[in-house]
Amino acid sequence: MREYDLSDTRWRKSTYSSGDSDNCVEVADGVPGVVPVRDSKNPEGPALLIGAEAWSAFVTDVRAGN
Repeated sequence: MREYDLSDTRWRKSTYSSGDSDNCVEVADGVPGVVPVRDSKNPEGPALLIGAEAWSAFVTDVRAGN
């Protein structure tokens, strides 16, 4: 299994999150082949690495209201 160094990763909150809440999902761009996802309440905790194709399908479904 490939390891990723996410120490310099730039994270961003989901646009579906409210700006004043800590109950947010954060994602990072620029990691080849995967989309790192983490809980904003625990930024030092683990990140899920979602395959880029699976993430794209997920975002498409969310935007479609599914």
